[in-house]
Amino acid sequence: MRRTSLGMVSVSALVILAACGGNPEDFREIRDGQRQIMAKLADLEKKIDQGAARPAAAAAPQIDPNKVYNLPAGNSPSKGPANARVAIVEFADFQCPFCARVPELVDAVLTAYPSDVKFIYKQFPLVTIHQNAMNASRAALAANKQGKYWPMYEKLFANQRALDLESLKKYAQDIGLDVAQFEKDLTAPDVQKQIDEEVNLGKASQVTGTPTLFIDGKRVTDRSVDGMKKMVDEALKQKS
Repeated sequence: MRRTSLGMVSVSALVILAACGGNPEDFREIRDGQRQIMAKLADLEKKIDQGAARPAAAAAPQIDPNKVYNLPAGNSPSKGPANARVAIVEFADFQCPFCARVPELVDAVLTAYPSDVKFIYKQFPLVTIHQNAMNASRAALAANKQGKYWPMYEKLFANQRALDLESLKKYAQDIGLDVAQFEKDLTAPDVQKQIDEEVNLGKASQVTGTPTLFIDGKRVTDRSVDGMKKMVDEALKQKS
């Protein structure tokens, strides 16, 4: 329909020009212009038809809030009773500003359930947007090798804008680590292997951003003390 309309406009222009006593050169210019317009229109319609023929992009899969994921503790740092009946698992990034709000939240839940809940932290550095996230994760696990994961954890979250290598070494010194050993452990293959394994576990569990928390394998959708306590109570009730 669009092509026919344009053709009719061009033909009308030719008739009008003839009635006004136009010269042959004018006629040739109009005919050439008409051909160019028609060619461009044909190409545009072809592209539109090709676009219409493409299948619609697949919608992002919906995350089921009731799904229970298998999240083994592995070698991930944890706090709370080893035999606690309920586990909070967090996938987080030390450079993520939202993750810095989680320690206070988790500590409040652990305080409310001193015998029943433990907390497990898993590395999920968002390397595409946080240039220091990977080294921060390595620093935390390097500190863990010397038994000081949680002091380093606190240092990293308290200094999110200073996570360059020199700052990490300073924090190692501040918390009493053997800095020379710490530097070696920063690039240790087993440290990187653990980070890779935890990132892969997160991806397999539909973790797409940080922080993402789970209580007994079920995703936390209400990240508040009351919301998490409600989930803990439900988990404990099921275990009873």
